[in-house]
Amino acid sequence: MKDISIYFSDFYSNDNFEEDQIGAKVNFSSAKDFILPSANSIALLFVPEYRNSAEPFSEKNSEWINQFRESFYNLYNGDWTNEFFDLGVIQPGLEISDTYNALKEVVSELVKNDVLPIVIGGTQDLTYAVYQAYEKLEQTINVISVDPGLDLGDVESPIGADAWLNKLMLHKPNYLFNYSLLGYQSYLVPKPQLDLMEQLYFDTFRLGEYYGNAKFVEPLIRNADLFSFDMNAIRSSDYQNNNKFLPNGFYGEDACKIMRYAGFSDKLTSLGIFNFNNRSIDSKNDLNLMAQMLWYFIEGYNQRKNDYPIGSKVNYIKYSVSLDDFKDEIVFYKSNKSGRWWMEVPYPKSIGSKYQRHLLVPCNYEDYQNALKNDVPNLWYHAFKKLT
Repeated sequence: MKDISIYFSDFYSNDNFEEDQIGAKVNFSSAKDFILPSANSIALLFVPEYRNSAEPFSEKNSEWINQFRESFYNLYNGDWTNEFFDLGVIQPGLEISDTYNALKEVVSELVKNDVLPIVIGGTQDLTYAVYQAYEKLEQTINVISVDPGLDLGDVESPIGADAWLNKLMLHKPNYLFNYSLLGYQSYLVPKPQLDLMEQLYFDTFRLGEYYGNAKFVEPLIRNADLFSFDMNAIRSSDYQNNNKFLPNGFYGEDACKIMRYAGFSDKLTSLGIFNFNNRSIDSKNDLNLMAQMLWYFIEGYNQRKNDYPIGSKVNYIKYSVSLDDFKDEIVFYKSNKSGRWWMEVPYPKSIGSKYQRHLLVPCNYEDYQNALKNDVPNLWYHAFKKLT
């Protein structure tokens, strides 16, 4: 792995932890001894970049970073075997583009070496920098964001905290296969923007759909490579510094459940938690919430089954379903390891191998049952249309 220590400062030095607390197990870097993460590990990094926000963030106060570390590292370990590294803080550069470039280089190097970076920011436009990190990997990826709105923005306007998705979608070279939006609130999103998402065969799910049937969330997250979580998606009663002052949103325990799903996904290779705000004098409740969300992500990561179906399908049970007025069967696979389900999407050989890794779409047992009733699953249909 290349030396990435030049991008980091503000290292954590507290070692006063009990044996079973997270802080006692973490590999902390320092200015004199920067520890490069090992393969199949998690690396935590902070990016307190707020200049693209028009909201009332306390951008000059980064004390919350060490306060968050105290909250998180004083929690007790689960049954965890994967190593965990705290790399430090990527300080905002002279220009915002400098911060982007530093984050892009760091994430690219980590992902390339099988290290899962957890980026805690900072505003959500940093998702674009994380996305750009995949350019060197030369593979198309899926992105999912948990967000109360759709941060599409104006194509002609500069990138912003609530206007970054269009930059990601229009980036050249284009290596975005799918984008999913989870937890949006209808009155915060213009209908023409939702219509555009449908035309592009992207997946959008309202907050109410989650509380109507939370089961669909796990396969949706399992399909993503990059996961971006906007803390404003959590209702103000649970996340008190919600800088959009939203009375509705996810409950704290549901945010933790979603994070566990993300950690458990074998395909997911990067995580960003953004828009943390320490506007109020006492942010302890919010710091504890974010710490517990991260705990559940790592819990899921350490329980991965490594059964994302690449290569041999010997360990999967195959089910074929014929649908009326549909020339192809829909083939389902169920993992013997985890009981999770996937759907196979027919692949036009004429477009080469660029999309090979998107042929198997995560689903759940209900999708199989619905297919038996002649109902084509939306996730399968969207993938099929993008491939054809």
